[in-house]
Amino acid sequence: MTKKVSPAPARHVIWFGWKLVITLSVSLCIFALLKLHFKSDFSSPASSFYRSRSRISRGSFQFVGPPKIAFLFLVRKDLPLDFLWATFFENAQVSNFSIFIHSAPGFEFDESTTRSHFFYGRQLKNSIQVIWGESSMIEAERLLLSAALEDPANQRFVLLSDSCVPLYNFSYIYSYLMASPRSFVDSFVDTKEERYNQNMSPIIRKNKWRKGSQWITLVRSHAEVIVDDEVIFQVFQKHCKRAPPPDTSKGKLNPKPKKQNNCIPDEHYVQTLLSMAELEGELERRTLTYTVWNQSATKMESKGWHPITFTYANAGPQKIKEIKEILSGSCHAPFESGGGWCL
Repeated sequence: MTKKVSPAPARHVIWFGWKLVITLSVSLCIFALLKLHFKSDFSSPASSFYRSRSRISRGSFQFVGPPKIAFLFLVRKDLPLDFLWATFFENAQVSNFSIFIHSAPGFEFDESTTRSHFFYGRQLKNSIQVIWGESSMIEAERLLLSAALEDPANQRFVLLSDSCVPLYNFSYIYSYLMASPRSFVDSFVDTKEERYNQNMSPIIRKNKWRKGSQWITLVRSHAEVIVDDEVIFQVFQKHCKRAPPPDTSKGKLNPKPKKQNNCIPDEHYVQTLLSMAELEGELERRTLTYTVWNQSATKMESKGWHPITFTYANAGPQKIKEIKEILSGSCHAPFESGGGWCL
């Protein structure tokens, strides 16, 4: 009589095989999770860093009536030219615009601080202390945009300073902005080595680094990208800082200063963010705010850091006419088509 072979070794082999398969599967899952984690930390695909946290809720609201322009005033304290803006807004339909003001914390616009009722109570309640050349400047811009986005009728967003004045009437500006599906953002490749900080890489790569005017005009979708950004802003806070002024107290005995990055956040943040989001094709790469910089000032003179302020003496009708001719000339040509630099 032949003995039956025990199946125990076969079962043992099968069980060992299953254990091996399970172990390999778990290992591969752990490896994939780790790879995904590191990829999200150290790479910055355009679709990841500006993904909206609240765009679904904002986009679900349907507004009734005409689209609005949101005028965003970024001011030190009050609005010294409020009487000019009052004339500008008096000729407009109230349903066509909204006003938001970021001023010093605690400052309120009322009968005692402004000559125009258009600005009563228009200040942000969550304003911060802004310091020129620091990331607080772009944080204030983001606060203005965030407040303006709460109204779904706001479809264009114009950033202004307390020294800006309108050169055209409201009807002209409204028609001009609403006729364009693009944002107006002065943006160009910054080839100088002093602004870009290598520590920004790999989140912000040098080939995406841009520079331009702080004064921007945005369509709603681009305003949402800026407000929803949770990554690039933090990099700017950490690595985009202006260099301290040189110490001249010791004269020629002072040792040669160490080379430092001199990064001015408000001249780079929006431009670089939109570049990384692959949105430059949706921009008119020019600003709608006319400025003249003091080209004769040396780097050591602080007045060279700011544009010239026009006064009553040098801002007469003839000068305004000259500015309008510049704005209506070559600047209407797209940046990419060789329209030239816009003043």
